[in-house]
Amino acid sequence: MRTKPTHRLHLLALSASLLAGCSVTPAYHTPSTPQPLAFKEAQGWVPAAPADTLERGQWWMLFNDPVLTGLVENVDVSNQTVAAAVAAYDQARALVQQQRASLFPSVSLNTSANRTGGGEAGAGNRYNLDIGGSWEPDVWGRLRANVSAAQASAQASQADLASARLSAQGELAADYFSLRASDATLALLNTTIEGYQRALQITTNRYKAGIAAHSDVLQAQTQLANAQADQQAVVRQRAQLEHAIAVLAGKAPAEFAIAPTATWQVVVPEVPVGVPSTLLQRRPDIAASERRVAAANAQIGVARSAYFPNIGLTASYGTGSTHSFADLFKVSNAVWSFGFSAAETLFNAGATGAAVSGAEAGQRQAAARYRQTVLAAFQNVEDQLSASRVLASQQDLRRQASEAADQVEQQMVNRYKAGQVSYTDVINAQVTALNARRNLVQVQSDRQSAAVSLIQALGGGWHEPQ
Repeated sequence: MRTKPTHRLHLLALSASLLAGCSVTPAYHTPSTPQPLAFKEAQGWVPAAPADTLERGQWWMLFNDPVLTGLVENVDVSNQTVAAAVAAYDQARALVQQQRASLFPSVSLNTSANRTGGGEAGAGNRYNLDIGGSWEPDVWGRLRANVSAAQASAQASQADLASARLSAQGELAADYFSLRASDATLALLNTTIEGYQRALQITTNRYKAGIAAHSDVLQAQTQLANAQADQQAVVRQRAQLEHAIAVLAGKAPAEFAIAPTATWQVVVPEVPVGVPSTLLQRRPDIAASERRVAAANAQIGVARSAYFPNIGLTASYGTGSTHSFADLFKVSNAVWSFGFSAAETLFNAGATGAAVSGAEAGQRQAAARYRQTVLAAFQNVEDQLSASRVLASQQDLRRQASEAADQVEQQMVNRYKAGQVSYTDVINAQVTALNARRNLVQVQSDRQSAAVSLIQALGGGWHEPQ
């Protein structure tokens, strides 16, 4: 037969569980954003790659470069920015577990043994053993709102991790392509310098034979020295790019080197674009921003719960003895208790209302940032689509210009040897031809970098199931 206090305790717990269905957190809805049916700059864009190419995650494999693949795969292992994002995600997950623990009762065990003496009573022993528990029923949904906020924040941290990883991978790939462009430029300058050295020798011989003026020799020397100076500038640029790649790969520059390549295979993959709505599912920065809106929405519930009383339940069972430790386990020495508490703030000069207003304003701020992130993402994709299309057209034009400039240079050298033109005409043709070749190399590198930027703008290989 149940005792009366136990019966009351069960009724109290039942009432609390019924009230636990209440929640003052507003229902969450993803903020509305513009969703165009198609990208403006994608008109006429017909990618050759299958639509599922990027879903496999390893988007850098599209460039078919084993060296790039090895470098990018080191980003997850050694890059410290990614490592910091991983630690932040682990910390957010731990916070979720901490908030979930508050939904359950806490139980504590206390024991003590004391010996006292002095006075007329003499010496005596005191033994105590007590087990107690407390529980705060989540009547108004405050604890659940804290859990929801922590979960949303953890999901945002997960998306931040994906964003950090994608950013580091993209930056490394862009630097790598710039380094390979530097290699191609150095090879071009080496060939050019050899040609200028031969031209200087020819001009010197013609001067000694009394056919050419001394100014021709000086012009040839100037042309050669400028080309050699340009060569050193590219060497410096390549070294800086190599150092940057080393840091992105998590290595000290002194322990890292990339061997120059004799031939530069320019691979520019066709990137599947899809429809704008898929961008909201693929980009990690958009996912992180949306999850922060959800976290801010949960904080409104936390603030609103302050309007209602805090309810707590406590219970304990213990025993004590002043004789021996064995007496602790006698039923006659047992003492139990249970209690109910409720605390309500009657007046705080509008502090609770201000906290609710602040939480609501925080939610609106997070929603505005989410919408701005979406708009910026659409702009980013449009920019990269435009850049990819224009650069492809520019590459054809640069190649035509380079081929024509090479022919003009050769014709001017032949005509100079025949005494038909001055050496100034040769210099101008050589400068034009060199610039045309370098411009062709640069636009090829820009096309690869634009492809990387477009992949990043589309969310890379990052994909999180709904």
